[in-house]
Amino acid sequence: MKGIRINDQKGAVAVEFAFVLPLLVVLLVGIMEFGLILYNQQVITNACREGARAGIVARSPRLDSTAIATVVNDYTQAHLVTFGTATSAATAIDNSGGTSFGDDLTVTVTFDYDFLVLSNFISSLGGGLTLSTQTVMKYE
Repeated sequence: MKGIRINDQKGAVAVEFAFVLPLLVVLLVGIMEFGLILYNQQVITNACREGARAGIVARSPRLDSTAIATVVNDYTQAHLVTFGTATSAATAIDNSGGTSFGDDLTVTVTFDYDFLVLSNFISSLGGGLTLSTQTVMKYE
């Protein structure tokens, strides 16, 4: 008596797709999250540069730290892509060297990025991601 051979392949593609689909979804979500992180890093870099530029330009009276922080916050609120509650970045201004021609103005901007999809997984590993940038310009 011969053994029974099973040649029926119906449903094999569906099972293979079920195994591969989660990997594809994680890959696509990871690409999306990474793109948003890079975009937001670029936004806070530009906001930092805009704030420093507004602060160093020769004008009378010069912008104070609050006005420079307002320039940065206006820029970030208009351009950041966020899915959490934070829509602005924290700004630190250091002009302790003075405000005369040739003195340095340092603007530091930090932003806590909340992940869109992977937030539960990332928060169990220690929280979100803090993006930071710093710009140093000389007073004109």
